[in-house]
Amino acid sequence: MRLLAVRITYCLILLNIINGYSQEIIKQQNDSLPSIIADSIIQVVDTVPQFKQPSPSDTVQMKHLIAKNDTATMPLNLEVKTFKPNPTKAIIYSAIFPGMGQIYNKKYWKLPIVYGGFIGFSYAISWNGRYYTDYSNGYKDIMDDDQTTDRWKNFLPYGMDPESVDKEWLKDVLKRRKDFYRRFRDLSIIGTVGMYALCIIDAYVDAQLFDFDMSQDLSFRIEPTIIQKTDYLANSFGVQCSISF
Repeated sequence: MRLLAVRITYCLILLNIINGYSQEIIKQQNDSLPSIIADSIIQVVDTVPQFKQPSPSDTVQMKHLIAKNDTATMPLNLEVKTFKPNPTKAIIYSAIFPGMGQIYNKKYWKLPIVYGGFIGFSYAISWNGRYYTDYSNGYKDIMDDDQTTDRWKNFLPYGMDPESVDKEWLKDVLKRRKDFYRRFRDLSIIGTVGMYALCIIDAYVDAQLFDFDMSQDLSFRIEPTIIQKTDYLANSFGVQCSISF
């Protein structure tokens, strides 16, 4: 029992010593913390840049600069460039390729008419040219004396015997049909050339009259008038027709 009491007493003394030492360390740390914080604040204050208070002359210059910038005005009249086609360019474009002149003049609604016309004439040239070639070959075969060339037999009516056919009649038929299709083939070619020239003329006239100002007040008037006396006619009354635009 005595040994137990001694051990307990020794532990209590040891705990008191440890507690006192801990309080001493905490007190030292608390005493040093304000000085560390104060030193840090002083260093931060020293590193902050010092701004110079603007002088009265600087303030006047700044106000003058602001007032000058406020009085600067932008140009009010902005030039808007309007489109005006060049007739020479319209002719060149239309001559290079039909329809390009109309595209240059921004008349796109004319393109179906232009290309529809060329497609129609091209088909007419091809169709008439094909039949002209067929009838021309048949006419050449029936006109020669070569028995091996008999393409004319393709034009006989159904069921007709080639040996009993009247060749003079068939020659006349082949010749007339050959000339018929050749004529319309040539007319189709002429029409194509005319369509090409018409596209060029239309592009030129369209470019020339692009900015032609026509008033909406288009009127047609019929009114009585007095025809002045001439060497051949006396004074007379008549009717005058006038168009205003």
